[in-house]
Amino acid sequence: MAYAQLAYAHLVTVVPAFVLGTYLVVRSKGTPHHKVLGRAYLALMLITVTITLFMPAANGSRIFGHFGYIHLLSFFTLWVVPTAYLAARSHNLKRHRNSMIGLYFGGLLIAGSFAFMPGRMLHGWLFAS
Repeated sequence: MAYAQLAYAHLVTVVPAFVLGTYLVVRSKGTPHHKVLGRAYLALMLITVTITLFMPAANGSRIFGHFGYIHLLSFFTLWVVPTAYLAARSHNLKRHRNSMIGLYFGGLLIAGSFAFMPGRMLHGWLFAS
């Protein structure tokens, strides 16, 4: 799959994950509605992070000729998603909350902010003259 196709697939999953994650952050917790949407959010995050692993680093140095520093956030996400899910299942709400906050800020806000930096594809799509 070409890089641009991977980028589109990534956007198709990360944008709804961002919207859903934002909604979950601000709404009440522990309700059946929260649990269903939370599972959907985690599924979207797993899909989107899997897509990023197939996207080669476009800028900066590469590890193994493929991964860049931003992929560290992908590996972080792969660890946090099951951690957060298992914490919720075992009623470890503090760990679940901390994992979900880390996932939202690290996996969406921080990684997303890198996507808008000059030299990145999304920056070019949105801000090219």
